[in-house]
Amino acid sequence: MDRIIRTLPPPSSLSVSVVSFLNAKLNEREDLEQAPALLSELRTQCHILDQSLSDLNTQLRNYLINHASHSDRTGALLRDIDAKLGDLQSASCSSSPDGGSGKVLGEELPALAKEVSRVNTVRTYAETALKLDTLVGDIEDAVSSTVKRTLRREPSTKSSEEMRSVAMRTLKLTEDTLRLVAKTHPQWTRLVSAVDHRVDRSLAILRPQAIADHRSLLTSLGWPPPLSTLNSLGPESKRSSDVQNPLFTVKGDLKQQYCDSFLALCSLQELQRQRKSRQLEGQNREIALHQPLWAIEELVNPISVASQRHFSKWVDKPEYIFALVYKVTRDYVDSMDELLQPLVDEAMLSGYSCREEWISAMVTSLSTYLAKEIFPMNVSQLDEESTSEKHLQARISWLHLIDQMIAFDKRVQSLASHSGILLSLQEDAKLEKLSSFSVFIDRPDWLDLWADIELTDAFDKLKPEIENERSWSTEVRGVAVLSAQEDNKSPAIASAFHQRFLAVIDRCRSLPSIELRSRFLKLAGAPIIHRFLGCLLFRCQEAEGLTALTDNDALMKVAKSVNAARYFESILKEWCEDIFFLEMGLNQDTSTDGNDFGSEESSGNGILYEEIKKLEEFRTGWVEKLSTVVMRGFDVCCRDYLKNKKQWQEKGEEGWMVSQSFVGALDYLQGKMSILEEGLNRVDFVGIWRSLAPGLDKLIFNGILMTNAKFSDGGVVRLSNDFSVLFGVFGAWCLRPEGFFPKLSEGLKLLKMGKKQLQNCLAGGEIWLKENGIRHLTAAESEKIAKNRI
Repeated sequence: MDRIIRTLPPPSSLSVSVVSFLNAKLNEREDLEQAPALLSELRTQCHILDQSLSDLNTQLRNYLINHASHSDRTGALLRDIDAKLGDLQSASCSSSPDGGSGKVLGEELPALAKEVSRVNTVRTYAETALKLDTLVGDIEDAVSSTVKRTLRREPSTKSSEEMRSVAMRTLKLTEDTLRLVAKTHPQWTRLVSAVDHRVDRSLAILRPQAIADHRSLLTSLGWPPPLSTLNSLGPESKRSSDVQNPLFTVKGDLKQQYCDSFLALCSLQELQRQRKSRQLEGQNREIALHQPLWAIEELVNPISVASQRHFSKWVDKPEYIFALVYKVTRDYVDSMDELLQPLVDEAMLSGYSCREEWISAMVTSLSTYLAKEIFPMNVSQLDEESTSEKHLQARISWLHLIDQMIAFDKRVQSLASHSGILLSLQEDAKLEKLSSFSVFIDRPDWLDLWADIELTDAFDKLKPEIENERSWSTEVRGVAVLSAQEDNKSPAIASAFHQRFLAVIDRCRSLPSIELRSRFLKLAGAPIIHRFLGCLLFRCQEAEGLTALTDNDALMKVAKSVNAARYFESILKEWCEDIFFLEMGLNQDTSTDGNDFGSEESSGNGILYEEIKKLEEFRTGWVEKLSTVVMRGFDVCCRDYLKNKKQWQEKGEEGWMVSQSFVGALDYLQGKMSILEEGLNRVDFVGIWRSLAPGLDKLIFNGILMTNAKFSDGGVVRLSNDFSVLFGVFGAWCLRPEGFFPKLSEGLKLLKMGKKQLQNCLAGGEIWLKENGIRHLTAAESEKIAKNRI
């Protein structure tokens, strides 16, 4: 029994670490019962350490053998070179003056120089490989030591931090060496790849350990702060300067430990960034290189976890969720910048702002929660087979959520701009980080669903306006005025559609990328224009079908529709000159094949090119129909006038300046043009009379001057008076109306010529016609008119 009981050695012979270990494990008498288990655990750990030491010895022996092998090969190569140099010297001494030395210099010397260069390359490769092997070995040793200290759960982290610092310095030296090798010897890809593989294995251990230590330190500092101090979410809530950051209250060694840990994490991230930069050389590296700041993420993650306990209670009140996230973001943004930005600068982590990283990390955490919890719930409510009332309520909830997201993004981006962060349409990557709408980047199906809800809501709001007849007849002055200050005489319905489309564009602006904005506008905006165009076409076809546009009310109905199309077309053209629409148009042009929204015809003409083109085709088509209707009515009214050929051999009717049979046609023409002038916008009205004038010119020219009618002096005077009145109708809209009736004017000019001039006309042909200002009549037409003169 006495031989079984062994006395412990005196405490003075034990090391400090052993005494601390025994005090921790055997502090009470009852702990002695656990001694066998403790002994077994210690033996297991010793066995593991012995095995690790054996593996390290084997690895070291292999490294030494490889080094010796490289040295032997290098020595053999150098001895071979020495022998060849001796042979060269002897050959040079024994060479005759008949050109033997020239042969040696011309043939053997280049080969020898090539061999020397090869040997030098091999030596450099061996030295570089040995240096890198040593550095990687040091990294692995430091990482292994750090892990072992962590497994032993030693209370002090000072030695662990020192070993991690050693590993970081060695990693940086290794990366500098690899960068130099990749630049000077790009063919050594296998060597670089092998070293990268071993370094990656070490970093895969080092980074999680560093993050775990940083999290533990944050917990000991009291982070995250209790959200109970942030419950005041209204406009009277405290400003950021009134909320104390727990990191500021820490003093002494604990604060220094946090700063050192933050700096180490930033340095490790900068090292990773440099490695990625080297590995992605020659590729598009910007997106891959700029990753969120790890140390800021570790501050945000605990807050996000704590906040979600409150979020689960506010599923039906999303405004509370956004208010809480915004308040936390605002309250700590200034203190984060003041405390942590100097550490980021010290770590030489270029391109990072603590303000921006804090804001974007908070927004990202919110977007993640929306994508995991809120949006799936809303989608399931819309997909459920339920009554129309419940479906309507689900749509209202969706739109309310979108409203809250838009308001939140505006407040966050305002906070970012006050912090000195510049946002622009060209920086879509930065907008994505500061927008809760980034949830749609990975879920385009949700974007399509949102667009469908917005479109349905817009149609529901437009339906009463479409059915209200006053909306189609009442002009809205001041709304339909363009940049050129031209009143389009557009009906109120055009303004209603414009406001709905403008609301869709405002929603579209909240999306963080050009691709999303382009897709949303095509899904929710373009159908509004198509619906508007469909309503215009229906009204015009209805008017045409009832009266064939012979009724004045029908003309006014079509005129109002044309005005509405002109107004909307002009608005869209103005918008397409804005950078917001230009970028979407360029993105559409460069989209890949198979995109439903792109087309070759619209290339370079903007995102709304197809819609503008359809509006223009509708407007020009119905303007042409209006002109045709007036032309046909005039033709009917002046048919007797054109058939009466004898009147041109008679004097004018007594008391009449114009032929009585022509008065009705002129009255019809003036009446219809007055109605169109009153109802149509100025631009399209000009298009009508300018297209009508050539038609009348051709009609009357063929109906009078190209017939067999004979013209006496009195008939010429009578025809001149008739034409003057006709020109006078168009004189209200231009200074020289006769210029729009070239054939009638020149035909009348020929009829007024003397007998001698007409004879010269018959003899001179086209040359004489041009010399006398007759440019729109052919020689045959001029000859016929001249022969009809009595």
